[in-house]
Amino acid sequence: MVLGDVFVLWFVPAAAVVGILFALVQWYIVSGVSVGGEGKGNNGYLHVDEDGVSDAEVVAKCAEIQAAISDGAESFLATEYQYLLIFMGIFSVIIFVFLSSVGGFKWERVPCEYDTAQECPSTIAYAFFTTVAFILGALTSTLSGYLGMKIATYANARTTLEARRGVGRAFIVAFRSGSVMGFLLAANGLLVLFLTILVFKLFFKDDWVGLYEAITGYGLGGSSVALFGRVGGGIYTKAADVGADLVGKIEQNIPEDDPRNPAVIADNVGDNVGDIAGMGADLFGSFAESTCAALVVSSISSFGTDRNFVAMSFPLIISAAGIFVCLLTTLVATDLFVIKGVKQIEPTLKYQLVISTVLMTIAIFLVSWYALPDTFTINVVGHDPKVVKNWHIFLCVGSGLWAGLIIGFVTEYFTSNTYQPVQDVADACRTGAATNIIFGLALGYKSVIIPVFAIAAAIYLSFSLAAMYGIAVAALGMLSTLATGLAIDAYGPISDNAGGIAEMAGMNHEVRETTDALDAAGNTTAAIGKGFAIGSAALVSLALFGAYVSRAGIAVVDVIQPKEFVGLLVGAMLPYWFSAMTMKSVGKAALAMVEEVRRQFRTISGLMEGTAKPDYKRCVQISTDASIREMIPPGALVMLTPIIVGTLFGVETLAGLLAGALVSGVQIAISASNTGGAWDNAKKYIEAGRSEHAKTLGPKGSDAHKAAVIGDTVGDPLKDTSGPSLNILIKLMAVESLVFAPFFAANGGWLFRL
Repeated sequence: MVLGDVFVLWFVPAAAVVGILFALVQWYIVSGVSVGGEGKGNNGYLHVDEDGVSDAEVVAKCAEIQAAISDGAESFLATEYQYLLIFMGIFSVIIFVFLSSVGGFKWERVPCEYDTAQECPSTIAYAFFTTVAFILGALTSTLSGYLGMKIATYANARTTLEARRGVGRAFIVAFRSGSVMGFLLAANGLLVLFLTILVFKLFFKDDWVGLYEAITGYGLGGSSVALFGRVGGGIYTKAADVGADLVGKIEQNIPEDDPRNPAVIADNVGDNVGDIAGMGADLFGSFAESTCAALVVSSISSFGTDRNFVAMSFPLIISAAGIFVCLLTTLVATDLFVIKGVKQIEPTLKYQLVISTVLMTIAIFLVSWYALPDTFTINVVGHDPKVVKNWHIFLCVGSGLWAGLIIGFVTEYFTSNTYQPVQDVADACRTGAATNIIFGLALGYKSVIIPVFAIAAAIYLSFSLAAMYGIAVAALGMLSTLATGLAIDAYGPISDNAGGIAEMAGMNHEVRETTDALDAAGNTTAAIGKGFAIGSAALVSLALFGAYVSRAGIAVVDVIQPKEFVGLLVGAMLPYWFSAMTMKSVGKAALAMVEEVRRQFRTISGLMEGTAKPDYKRCVQISTDASIREMIPPGALVMLTPIIVGTLFGVETLAGLLAGALVSGVQIAISASNTGGAWDNAKKYIEAGRSEHAKTLGPKGSDAHKAAVIGDTVGDPLKDTSGPSLNILIKLMAVESLVFAPFFAANGGWLFRL
């Protein structure tokens, strides 16, 4: 180890600042595309469409539609955040009271656990700082989601306008905009966490164990907001999407995103509040939790006893290095490589994953070599300390990084209509919706196999080399290229919105074909992003589980014992219960949306002829009201279950519950996300009609296309509500259990004691 404390104090915040500045530069470049006089340029494009619509009219229409989408998204998030502020206040009180009660609400300093000769802060002080960390994490997660939404709604119309100049120009705008979100979120999360550690250090001094256990509140806050953002946003977007598709495409036989469809604005708003704001908060939560898990485990290792600040900051240095790697990777797509055709879109996005992974591998080796001691020990509960070498950690982080790449490639194979699995699903539409659904479900189940093996291999290697610390840094490895992953993920909804705006603005078919190609690639990248989120959630949850077991003083989790086995069984059931609640919530909201859309087509004279405008605001309000109302029960299930189980049944039963939820939830989440993604791209495969096989299934409005639309509609809540939310469920319950572990260890299990 050759790096000193000064290097860490400068390198980590410097990387965050560079990430923020790079994001601002990308935003400035995107702003060069003018929308209604907002930008700083004139687009350099003067044209009259084939239907006689002038350039000025197109720009004005795009600006009007963009404003409607932005206003709808802002309105929803403002309402959602009001409820989240109430939740944050109530849960902050719960954290403070529960943790303060462990020491009998005393202010006196107590003997340190790692060294009884030393005195550490009181339990009230620990509870206070944990609560502060929780609030900071929640606020940062909220900011991440909001910034993502603002960037996406700023970029959607600009992508549409650039699509008139070719697929390459449109791709660059969408990808640059995605990178703005990716770098802002990664940099803000790292900067706030690092500054929080430095401020807390002024109080905790040399009590690294207490400091990093208090910091776990940061991860809890981030994931709490992410849960409600994913569930609420997912219900919003899918209620609108299902209503728009069922009535518009199936019953009225009008195109997707047709301006005559009353639910079309709500559908496009949903892309931003669900796929963008919810996804941003979700991946921020994964980053915060994986970092917190690694910090907690490192504090009880020889790093903590030796007070080695550089080695304990290893997770932060990895994330900082990842920002520089992602910056170089992004420049390849935006400045070094020019897309000239639609067939180059998916390979370019795939190269982003490969390049970032290769460069990050080199960075991980350098950081492991220079930031860690040659040899150190990791404490393992119930066992002798584990002797670890710095190159072991390189292999642990690398295994998580490459497992993420494998998951990304497998997800692409099973969800992209370039490959056989999705084409088989599309072919099944020949005989109706039933066979389409059967093939889609089979595809989803099959897509679980390789990702689970990849995760299992990373877990086995990491644990063998460095116990739970190895698993924690493996999760961090999977998230080390977070900025690139977010850029690729955000690109999808931006392209989807761009296609909707093109249709609503009455642009010619060539522009719509360009945006459809961008959108099809975006569906695949969204599925890849969800695969990363689910895979990292599995590793993060296991690392948090290990930290919880250590904090709760559990020597062995023995599933043969009745307490643990009961928890295991109930935990495996929870993802099904949670999925049932979210799926039914989408169904109920979609019912209301379908009835409203039907009512407007039935009662508004001239709507189908295009001489009258639909009431878009009514559909936006239905989605907003339904999502806010329906997000509370699933959120309560996740937040209250660890507290109830830990308090009533004790730490052993809760350990079993966490293990069961992890094993079950990961596999349901992967299956649901890939099934929905495959159905969506099977529909787009038929609509595009680029191959001879696709032409035999189309065109739009054919029986095969209608069957594909039904499959896509069934898959919508799977891929955008239940599936993505499940990864938050497993990691949120784990980090919540870790935060409340002192209370459960001291006061839990009173029902068994009775």
